[in-house]
Amino acid sequence: MLNAKTQRIELEAKLFRGFSDSSRLAILRALLEGPSTVGEIVETTGLSQSNTSNHLGCLRDCGLVTTEQNGRFVSYALSDRRIAELLRLADEILADVAKGVYECVHYEKSYPRRPKSRSVRSGTSTPRAH
Repeated sequence: MLNAKTQRIELEAKLFRGFSDSSRLAILRALLEGPSTVGEIVETTGLSQSNTSNHLGCLRDCGLVTTEQNGRFVSYALSDRRIAELLRLADEILADVAKGVYECVHYEKSYPRRPKSRSVRSGTSTPRAH
């Protein structure tokens, strides 16, 4: 069983995963300007409508954005002013450590692993040619 300190760290890591996806981060940054509809966020970020909607659902479910019905449109907003502060602090930190972050090989964008192909005859895995 996880102790309280470990649970807190796991929860904090989960919070930061909300900020770690470039699409979600672009959406959060777009919302720094104030409440926006999906269409406005799409225009600001250049993301597709479906991608934007999916990420907004994730951000809403995780409590990072709120929604408000305005007629036939839904406006999205940052749920807490401290989210804007955190993004601004990230800018300040990045200004000081950008070179190290840029050169860091430990935080490279990960890509899904390709599944091993199966040999039809034997049912065993064989490595895929790259």
